[in-house]
Formats: sequence, structure tokens, C-alpha cells
Amino acid sequence: MGRQIWTTKPLSLIHEEMKGENRLRRVLGPVQLSSLGVGAIIGTGIFVLTGQAAHDKAGPAIILSFVVSGIACIFAALCYAEFASMAPVAGSAYTYAYTTLGELMAWIIGWDLVLEYTVTSATVAHGWSHYFQDFLSILGIRVPHAWGFAPFDYNPATGHFFTTGAFVDLPAVLIALVVTAVLVKGIRESAGLNTGIVILKLAIVLLVIVLGSFYINPANWHPFAPYGYSGLSFFGETLLGKTDAGGNPLGMLAGAAIIFFAYIGFDSLSTHAEEAKNPQRDVPVGIITSLVLCTVLYIAVSAVLTGMVPYNKINIDAPISDAFRQVGLPWAQFVVSLGALAGITSVLLVMMLSQPRVLLAMARDGLLPESFFGAVHPRFRTPWKSTILTGCVVATAAALLPLRILAELTNIGTLLAFVIVCGAVLIMRIRHPETPRPFRAPLGLATPILGILLCLMLMFSLPVENWWRLIIWLVVGLLIYVGYGRHHSVVARLMREGKEVQPAWEGSEVQPVAVIADPPSPRTKRKR
Repeated sequence: MGRQIWTTKPLSLIHEEMKGENRLRRVLGPVQLSSLGVGAIIGTGIFVLTGQAAHDKAGPAIILSFVVSGIACIFAALCYAEFASMAPVAGSAYTYAYTTLGELMAWIIGWDLVLEYTVTSATVAHGWSHYFQDFLSILGIRVPHAWGFAPFDYNPATGHFFTTGAFVDLPAVLIALVVTAVLVKGIRESAGLNTGIVILKLAIVLLVIVLGSFYINPANWHPFAPYGYSGLSFFGETLLGKTDAGGNPLGMLAGAAIIFFAYIGFDSLSTHAEEAKNPQRDVPVGIITSLVLCTVLYIAVSAVLTGMVPYNKINIDAPISDAFRQVGLPWAQFVVSLGALAGITSVLLVMMLSQPRVLLAMARDGLLPESFFGAVHPRFRTPWKSTILTGCVVATAAALLPLRILAELTNIGTLLAFVIVCGAVLIMRIRHPETPRPFRAPLGLATPILGILLCLMLMFSLPVENWWRLIIWLVVGLLIYVGYGRHHSVVARLMREGKEVQPAWEGSEVQPVAVIADPPSPRTKRKR
């Protein structure tokens, strides 16, 4: 077992996975990929978490929080783009870790991605529910309290959980199930729907920036950093800055750790590399374009929001639409709520699109049952069984867990994934500098090193409870790996057959994966 857990995945296996019928269809170009990135990034982060971070953690200094998170993401995004161009297959960071760090680290990052995408999707569904209810309230319709909220919540002022008197967040359940049905139908339909939604919500975001700028009161920006500019802690011990009643860090860095959630969409693009027409070129373009565009929009929106409404009066569930209500523009509240619904829907679409593809990659390697998680629908060419399972889990989590818990748990899982990807790029740069890279991140070794340091800084700015939740999740994952994955993995089979495998410390030969075109359909053959 000792040799197996450090054994890297042979690139020949990746080449084999790209052949045959049990793979995904290449239908996505650079515009669709960029649209998927924007669709994932602009949504819950901008329409929901800006309110929570400004109200609870940073005040108007959330503007700088977005800058810090954006810088950390730029370094991680460049590393993702480099790896995605070298290994354009489903699996994202999981596949990258398997080719460089070995099977055990691949399992850890894969299991972490399962946490990231599942909890992210639940968070997004939760945000969708509250904007939907806000939209209905404008029309004079109200969802009963018992069916519109999670049954419990967390109060940062007291540091305690409390019951809300509700039973289940029913709108969150319904939107998760509807999106699941769309995703089972197919990637082409999902991407097309997402592109239309992205155009709509970009228009809404620009409306918020332009119209909201006329209602900015500069006095609302004072004090600019009521909680300070720091907020750095280490396993519950605050190193710099203030803490709330629960002992959690406050300040600009603590705000950056919370709104980091807003940026996670770009990494989902790498899970669709197998469905890109020209992944070596289009995936890096999609990642960088979507990240830069959305960073600029986030900074502008956060400046407008905190300028329109005092930070301590921001509504954490529907902050932007409620800000227009507070300044006396109910029609704008209506338009923003409608746009937010569309925007958050596209985020949910991309997040739930990404999760089954990570499970698919793990199943191909034998770490999960391939008959279920590796099943590709014969007609739709989608991982339909794992998509349905994902939808059910997301619906359950969104119905029962509060926003604050979901958002923070998502962030620490995402940051860990970014640290491992940056580390994998660093290892590849040192051990295999000669390997062809269709896209090479600039600044040499500084890019992955800075990505690791900045992401670790943000991880330590999260409350200690998130570390314990992450550790528990990883321990559960390791038990699954020891009980099932290590016995059924493809690498274990190769070792039992006496074939040569290569531990990570001996290096691995990584070459770009050839793009294999889809075979012509029977209809196309008849035309010929």
C-alpha cells in the first residue's frame, strides 16, 4: 500500500480514457467556456455574500476584501490554466494531483472537491430561495415562514445557534431539482441556457453599478474599516485583529475569506476541459477572461452597495435588491431581484454541472464504483446517475443548513483545492521543466508560491470550526479510500498484474493529451 498511495497516474491511461464511447462530447468553444466561468462567478457571491461579509466582517472595507481575494485567485487561476492545457480531461484538480502527487493526494483533493461543489451548490440554492421570496414579496405574495427558511441559523453576535421556527427551505429544494433535470438532458443545452442567463445578469449588474452610483452617500463609507484591516487567525487563535462574540476573526482579511466564495467559478471550467473543442487554448482563455471581468465588477458593486446603505443596515439575504428598496426605488428592486434570480440560477447550473464530472474522473480510476459514478447516458452523453445523486444531496443540504455555515465550509474546501493545484504546478515546474505547456503561467516559480501563501492566509482567516469540519470530512474520505478505493483503483490493478508504476518521488512524464474528435453521428454518415 505504501508504494501505491504515492504512485502517479500514467498518462497512457488518460489517453485511453479519451477514446471510445464512455467519454464526454466536445462541444464547448471559448465563448461558451468564458460564459460558464462568468455564470459561475457572478451570482450568489455578488448578490448574497457581499451583504454578509460587509454586515458581519468588514464593513465598507469589503471593497479591499474583493481585491485581496481577487489577487489570490489570479495566481491560482494561472496555475489551473497551465494544468488544464496540459491535461484537458474531466476531473480538474483531482486529475492534476494524480499525475504529480500520487493516488492518496489525488483522493484527498477529489474528496475535497466533492465537498466544495456540493456545499457551494447548496449555498447557491439557499441564496436563490431568498431572492425568489423577495421577488414574490414585491408582487404581494409571501411564502409561509415554515417553508421558506432553514430550521436553524447562527448568530455571530452571540456565537450561538438558534432555531428559526421553520421546517424546510422549500424553494431551495425545488430549484435544485429543476436544475438537476436540465443537467441530465445534456451539456450543450446546459451551456446554451447559461449563455443566455449570463447576458441578462451582466446587464443587471451594470444597471446596479450605474443606477446605484447616483444614490451613493459618501458618509456611509465612514468608518471605512469598522472591524479593522486584518482578521488573521490560526486554529481559533486570533493573530491580528478583532473577534466577534464567538471568537471568530473580524476585519478586511476575514471578509476576504468569506467572499472568496464569489470567485470559485473559474476552477469549475477546468472540470469541463474534456468537453472543450480546443482545450489547450480555450480553457486558459475562459479561466482568465472570466476571472478578470468578474473581479472588476465585484469591486464596483461592493463600492456601490456600501455607499448606498450603511454596512450595519445591509440585508444579508438579499442585500442588493433591498438596498434599492431602502433608497426608495421599488421598480429597481423588482428588476434586480429578477436579474439575481437568473444570475444565481446560472451559478447553480455550473456548480451542479461540475460535481458529477469530478465523480466521473474518480470512478474511471476505480476509486469510486464505476457502474454508478462512471455511467454516461447513452443518448445524452452526461454522467446522469451521479448528476441525480448530486441534485438530491444539494436539495437536502439547501433545505436544512443556514447560509453562514454553508458559505464558510465552501470557502475552506475551495482554498485547500487551490493550495494543492498551486503545489502541483510548483512540483511540475521543478521536476519536469521540459514538459510541453500549451499555456505557461508567467513569473516562473513565483506564481505557484504566491498562490499557496495567499490561499493559506485566507484559510487561516476563517473560523476554527471550519477547520474541524474540513478535517472530519477528510477523515471520512480516507476511510472510504482505505475501505474501497485503494483495493479497486486502476493503479492497484496494474500493480497486481506486475506492470510498472511510478511513485511521485521518482517523477512522472506528463505530456499534453491529444484532442480526440467526436466520431460522426449516424445522421452525419448518412448525409455523406
